[in-house]
Amino acid sequence: MQSSAIAFSPSLSLSTSPRKLSARGFNPLPVSPPAQHRFSNGPALFASTRRVSPITCSLKQSGWISGPNPAVPEPESDGVVVRATAESAGAAETPGSKSFADTLVLGTLFGLWYLFNIYFNIYNKQVLKAFHYPMTVTLVQFAVGTVLVVFMWTFNLYKRPKISGGQLAAILPLALVHTLGNLFTNMSLGKVAVSFTHTIKAMEPFFSVVLSAMFLGEFPTPWVVSSLLPIVGGVALASMTEASFNWAGFWSAMASNLTNQSRNVLSKKFMVKKEESLDNITLFSIITIMSFFLMAPVAIFVEGVKFTPSHLQAAGLNVKQLYTRSLLAALCFHAYQQVSYMILQRVSPVTHSVGNCVKRVVVIVTSVLFFRTPVSPINSLGTGIALAGVFLYSRVKRIKPKPKTA
Repeated sequence: MQSSAIAFSPSLSLSTSPRKLSARGFNPLPVSPPAQHRFSNGPALFASTRRVSPITCSLKQSGWISGPNPAVPEPESDGVVVRATAESAGAAETPGSKSFADTLVLGTLFGLWYLFNIYFNIYNKQVLKAFHYPMTVTLVQFAVGTVLVVFMWTFNLYKRPKISGGQLAAILPLALVHTLGNLFTNMSLGKVAVSFTHTIKAMEPFFSVVLSAMFLGEFPTPWVVSSLLPIVGGVALASMTEASFNWAGFWSAMASNLTNQSRNVLSKKFMVKKEESLDNITLFSIITIMSFFLMAPVAIFVEGVKFTPSHLQAAGLNVKQLYTRSLLAALCFHAYQQVSYMILQRVSPVTHSVGNCVKRVVVIVTSVLFFRTPVSPINSLGTGIALAGVFLYSRVKRIKPKPKTA
């Protein structure tokens, strides 16, 4: 697996017809074996650096948030918190060295998070450009994730959970909207440029605010409402000047925003009241398996069995390259999700939201460079305004309204 990842170049064509490669193409650096080793041992590494507060299964803006138990007060932080305990008082390691080590690990995790996102979007886009069956592509990604989860549980790389029927019933709606969210994202990536899809997905805060107000009764502060204006305006400006614009790609990305934020709202509404909570990695693992079983019959019924070597060869595609890129895209998809949750265990949701905004900028820039996407100045301005609004939103979310006095 590692040798394939190192030798494989994302700039190769999926077509069987020979084509001279361009030397100017952007080629992301392959993930080094040490980085993969750090990721695979992420939970163990985290356990050795700090204690985790009791975990709840609530969702916030960025996804599944491993947060402390509401009954246990937790000080707000925009970075790594190092707590001195009685057990560590006599340790030889100083607080300064612990802080440096935590910062180094956190920086590595952020780097891996961004790198896996870049790989996923590039490989996934190339597969969808050559293989126009987004349901099948989505099914393959869930299938690879399911194999990874079963592997981790079988060899005790991560503790296998004990799930009750009531918990599965509560998780099922989350799995359904998670499946739809990934499907709509792949449909959009197959129709429009990667940069445009991610520009539209910057609208996620808008859907989060609207759905939270409708179903949870959480009404936004004036600061939050003001931060939504540049997001909506920037996306509208970018959409009007997008060279690859088409309505199918636009509405697919919008539907992805709606389903992803519905997942967050459903989690707050149904999961937070459960006495037996699940950590985020376990929750994501269960949802991945459920999404595979939800997606399989639909994809086979609608698109048929299109991923066989004979069908791909008949379509003039390079079977080996398509399989390799599909596998790498699926691995990167689940890798960046896992690393994202490891980061959430170390920083506040506000810090993670800011990091997610920076990640979107990195993905947009690298995809434009790699695919040589034509971008006009006005389109760049609209994208920049939208992303600036997302950054502003992530900052003003921490501003709490003043309590009303009697």
